Amino acid sequence: MSTTADTSDNAITGAPVTDPIRVQSSSPADRFMRRLLRLPEGKTSTAAEARSAFQKSLAYTTCRCLLMYIILPFVLPAVGIAKAVGPWIAIPVGVIAMISIVYSIRRFWRADHSKRWHYTIFGTIIIGFLIYLTIKDTIELFT
Repeated sequence: MSTTADTSDNAITGAPVTDPIRVQSSSPADRFMRRLLRLPEGKTSTAAEARSAFQKSLAYTTCRCLLMYIILPFVLPAVGIAKAVGPWIAIPVGVIAMISIVYSIRRFWRADHSKRWHYTIFGTIIIGFLIYLTIKDTIELFT
């Protein structure tokens, strides 16, 4: 037994210390998603970081929905602001929401979160809806 501190064994139990980086699942679908999301190999994040990114993207999306479905159609006309302002506000807010969702999907995957596939599907559906609304707003701007 060595008198110097042994970093490979737990000092109390003598059990090997495990690496804090989790082993990422290696199914073909998981590897495909990691490549699609351009995640570096071996780099992980924590579940808390994934949860924080999810909360932020949910907050952005909530603000967008409040803006688009309450403030723009009801509040702004009530105070006399023209309807044409809506797309100019909605497009940048929608783009920020989409970026935020992609960011949180990447965090879920980097953390190897157990619900990463659930959130990826949910986020992709929301992004699809936001793309549709952005196209609709863009068409409204030019008509």
